[in-house]
Amino acid sequence: MHEWALAEGVISTAIDAAKENEAEEVSKINIKIGALQQVDREVFEFALKEISNDTIAEESEIEISTEDAVLKCRVCDEKWSFEDSEKDLTEEETESIHFVPDLAHTYLRCPNCNSPDFKIEKGRGVWLDSVKWSE
Repeated sequence: MHEWALAEGVISTAIDAAKENEAEEVSKINIKIGALQQVDREVFEFALKEISNDTIAEESEIEISTEDAVLKCRVCDEKWSFEDSEKDLTEEETESIHFVPDLAHTYLRCPNCNSPDFKIEKGRGVWLDSVKWSE
């Protein structure tokens, strides 16, 4: 599953950062998820716990927040949220965007002028916002 790969990347990056700073334990991991990524939160959280088992991140507190996806039309400057457009997508289209967020350009149109030419201003990807550790 996609969520497992994302979780593995987050945990390994947090552990690498802690080890580079000669830390003995990762105490807290703050993660941000862009809404466009459409991560299954339950699966992602389970994967984070499983992947961190038997590592220096095993006892870490994990905090996850979501960043809304904001899209901006390059033709008319209209801004809208992915959530506004998501209700008009089929299950297959939604899943395609989940795996490859840039496919949003294939399925979404500006609600004002119907142009497919827009940029994703925010709300894409999964990233490690911060890591705390003890030495």
